[in-house]
Amino acid sequence: MTIEVFLDVMREGIYLLIQVITPPLLVSLIVGLIIGIFQAVTQIHEQTLMFAPRLLVIFITLMLMGGWIFEKMMDFTKDVLIKYFQMI
Repeated sequence: MTIEVFLDVMREGIYLLIQVITPPLLVSLIVGLIIGIFQAVTQIHEQTLMFAPRLLVIFITLMLMGGWIFEKMMDFTKDVLIKYFQMI
């Protein structure tokens, strides 16, 4: 595997990581912001009130997007293997 192929695979891997991790992080950010506003308005500062809904929403997001994430990762793996075996 040449350095150009290696750098191309690394660049694609980082881009895939950003694509896959963005939806759960955005959902977590939005839920955290809503809960933070709710806590500020009601003056309830319970730590589990912030943690439990975020965990539940991230789990639901991963369940709904799991197929898409798996498909993207399988395509990436297939591309890496094709590039690797073309070099041999």
